Amino acid sequence: MKIAIFSTKEYDIEFLNKANENFGNVHELKFFETKLNKETALLANDFEVVSAFVNDDLSRETIEILSRGKTKLIAQRAAGYNNIDLKALKEFGIKAVRVPAYSPNAVAEYTIAMMLSLNRKIHRAYDRAREKNFSLKGLMGFDMKGKTVGIIGTGKIGMNVARILKGFDCNIIAYDKYPNPDCEEFCVEYTDLDSIFEKSDIITIHSPLVPETYHIINKRAISLMKDGVMIINTSRGELFDTQAVIDGIKSRKIGSVGMDVYEEESDIFFEDLSDKVVEDDLLSILLTFPNVIVTGHQAFFTDTAMNNIAYVTLENISEYEKGLELTNEIKSK
Repeated sequence: MKIAIFSTKEYDIEFLNKANENFGNVHELKFFETKLNKETALLANDFEVVSAFVNDDLSRETIEILSRGKTKLIAQRAAGYNNIDLKALKEFGIKAVRVPAYSPNAVAEYTIAMMLSLNRKIHRAYDRAREKNFSLKGLMGFDMKGKTVGIIGTGKIGMNVARILKGFDCNIIAYDKYPNPDCEEFCVEYTDLDSIFEKSDIITIHSPLVPETYHIINKRAISLMKDGVMIINTSRGELFDTQAVIDGIKSRKIGSVGMDVYEEESDIFFEDLSDKVVEDDLLSILLTFPNVIVTGHQAFFTDTAMNNIAYVTLENISEYEKGLELTNEIKSK
């Protein structure tokens, strides 16, 4: 089966080709470096299956163009699918699948790495040491033991964050519309959202992006938080009201921020812009703060995760090709 694969880098090609070998090279993979959107959708005109990534634009216009060609299946190489217009899928008779759990450990471990780096100022110490500055001024952190960490969203990633934090002897509180019974093992205490904001020394977000969670970290939420709170977002950029976060940092209400995602990242992340001027003013401001770490959506990026993403993507496509029930189908509304 011919598959058009968009938003590909060298590492995507490597892992997808390796996975295809495991399937006996039954799929004809065509790689496109460009993002999938309404301007590029015509490239997939002759492909029954299109594979997209997190920042591809599968709006109604894009899906309509795909439907005029041969496309019958969209294989999302990610767990999230907020970039896909589900109503348009139903309207134009296209199915979609995803990779629901490629490596919860990868994202959870990266979340903890961000916490420790911000707490112990490792990013600043690294830069200083390269300049032969070994002063400790401004590098003081705190013991994680005994600190209260609020986890918003306790699916597989949030649960693994709780598992790791238990080893630090943190007090773990959590909010989730659907509490995870597996979190009991890690002494997680469920509470309401306002209590998360009010009681937490560190807040980490692991929620999907849905209307209820859009800008869940906003001006009101920040006003309830402890002075000097640390906030981590390795989930979706739109969970942050970026301007409110910047204002919170400037007022010293927020002590530090770790962001592996950004709400306007689609034309920025996964690209080398080192010789260009970044025209996004809010991102430019964030990058000036010494107590903020911004990374380019890499929390998922381990060999285990990439293997799983590639394998499950092709497995999803094989199910479709064989007319089987789609295990990981994204249900249209």
